[in-house]
Order: sequence, then C-alpha cells, then structure tokens
Amino acid sequence: MNMQEAADRADALLAATVDAIKPPVEWSHGISTELSCSVSRRVAVTTVISTERVGSFLGVVERYWEKQGFTHRGSNNSKSSPATYFVTPDKFQIRLRFGYQGQAQFEVTTPCVEKSAVAAPKHRDGAPEYDGSQPPAPSAKSEFWSANTPVPESPSR
Repeated sequence: MNMQEAADRADALLAATVDAIKPPVEWSHGISTELSCSVSRRVAVTTVISTERVGSFLGVVERYWEKQGFTHRGSNNSKSSPATYFVTPDKFQIRLRFGYQGQAQFEVTTPCVEKSAVAAPKHRDGAPEYDGSQPPAPSAKSEFWSANTPVPESPSR
C-alpha cells in the first residue's frame, strides 16, 4: 500500500464513521498532513454538539467502531477535551476528540506505508470543498445534538 492508497482508506474510514452518526451531522475536511511514510486525515464536525450531548456522541461513535472490529486503545475523560482512541485491524489509528469551542474532530493516521504523492481529500456531497485551511467552527444547529438537555432515558422493558 502506498501513501495515496492509505489516504484513500483513511478518507473511507472517516466517511463511514460520519455516515454512522444518527441523527446526521454536518462536517468539513480538516487539514491533511503527510509525514515520511504516513498520512493523517481529519474531519471536523460543524454541527454544534452541546455539552449535555458530548457523552452520547462519543458513545455512538465508540459503539460503531467496536462493531467494525476496531480495538479501543484509550480515552481522555477531560471535561474540556474528551477523546477516544481506537486502532483498526489493519493498524490505522482513529480518534474522536472534542477541541476548541467544543468541536468534534476526527483523525485517522495511517500505518507506515510506501512513500508516494498524496492528493487532497476527494469532495463528498454534503461537505464543503477541501481547501487546506482550518475547518470552520461549529455553527450548524441540530434539534438533537445541539439540545441543552441530556438524552432522555429509554423506558425499561
């Protein structure tokens, strides 16, 4: 596998993760970086995730990654910057971290692969064109993810 193929795999992992989030969120490509033999791809969620819904958002993503057979490597339970870290069976490292202004940020770092040129992430419907700059701060409102109340508990069965 070369760096472009690894970047394409990273993009597919990010797209599948974002697509698994229900209700859906808006997002933008983040900055892409290339090292000597690996690539990091990023996606920033531009939907506002309220403080009350951060735990639910992390849970949705963690359950999806576990169903994909990814291995949980650790968590940061910080109130200001919670994060969760996983690794795929093919050694791609994937994480979700809440950063500046509570923005949910995904990152995939590829394993070391054969050096090659790497193109910018491909445009996806529903996402802004990647221009290499910092993604916009979260501003899109969601009736569910932006609500300032905890997720209601499901009735017991």
